[in-house]
Amino acid sequence: MWASIISEWLSLIFRWLHVIAAVAWIGSSFYFIALDLSLKPREGLPKGVMGEAWQVHGGGFYHIVKYLVAPAQMPSELTWFKWEAYTTWLSGFVLMIVVYYLNADLFLVDKSILDLTPIQAGLFSFGSLALAWLLYEAACRSGLAKHELPFAIGGYVFLVALTYAFTHVLSGRGAFNQIGAIIGTIMVANVFAVIIPNQKKIVAALLAGQAPDPRLGKAGKERSVHNNYLTLPVVVLMISNHYPLLFGTRYNWAIVAIVLALGPVIRHFFNERHKGNPSPWWVWGVAAAGMIAILLLSAAGPRDTRTAATARPSFAQVEEIVTSRCSMCHAAEPVWDGIVAAPKGVLLDNADNIQRNARLIARNAAWSSAMPPGNITEITGEERAVLAAWAGAQ
Repeated sequence: MWASIISEWLSLIFRWLHVIAAVAWIGSSFYFIALDLSLKPREGLPKGVMGEAWQVHGGGFYHIVKYLVAPAQMPSELTWFKWEAYTTWLSGFVLMIVVYYLNADLFLVDKSILDLTPIQAGLFSFGSLALAWLLYEAACRSGLAKHELPFAIGGYVFLVALTYAFTHVLSGRGAFNQIGAIIGTIMVANVFAVIIPNQKKIVAALLAGQAPDPRLGKAGKERSVHNNYLTLPVVVLMISNHYPLLFGTRYNWAIVAIVLALGPVIRHFFNERHKGNPSPWWVWGVAAAGMIAILLLSAAGPRDTRTAATARPSFAQVEEIVTSRCSMCHAAEPVWDGIVAAPKGVLLDNADNIQRNARLIARNAAWSSAMPPGNITEITGEERAVLAAWAGAQ
């Protein structure tokens, strides 16, 4: 019992920290990209300044200038932006251990997809996390990233291919989390391995009275732009575990593919506005079409549904399925090891409770394969079809 309680509290504490740090990181990232794009050059600016911006906030005015490489000498005070990124990743990795690795049989493995042990699934997850970042880093350092459009298309295809592979190895929920964790790792590694080290080299050159290498700032800006376009997809992936019709359906990998495309497209709209260019309103047509496509794909049902029920099932059939596949956890006194209270307070231990929660049952166990987690009670496709037919007739 205590192990379950401690795990739940650790999950809460680190999720809270993760969200707070992510808000701070994303907020500062979006702000500085918008600031960069809005800077305007004019005559009379100090030497080395690429542009300036006037902003108003909180009852005051701000006059901001940006040096193309660095000022002539080191300022007496300098604010660094790095711990928001580091804290986001560290807290997220702890969450991954607490939620996914220590409960791999529930959230990382789905034996109806691939019969992995928890250790195998954990090693696969961690190994793919490291390998994907190394491949991205190698591509950037090879010079491919200088060709922006081909690099973006290649990165997109790479991430979609990874998603397709993950949905055929891990549970749907685990696959979504894994691709989100990979993108998040790439983003924080950009800060840790390139942006901050390059800034430190520039500072060291200033302190030594030398002219900083302009390539350092250019490389850091390149990685910052990558992070800017990756942010919106990773946010969707990180909250997707609350939406079973995303991760637990037949075409979940295609849903991720659309999300990976829509995020950069939406960022393009705001970046163009920050530049002062005409607003690309076509973006919202693309976004609407993408969301409609996701809606249709999410309605395809779970991929393990082999047959559809042709007649309305009796409630006795439904009750037998729910009792045998769900109620050992969703009961006033759960009998499943490690479960001390019905998940999310949903009780399915009698006929009234089953009827009351018909929509939840349908959303999680009929229209998607989100429940039982990891299909630990081995519900069949035929049983899901019965539940879908029953829910559809409600």
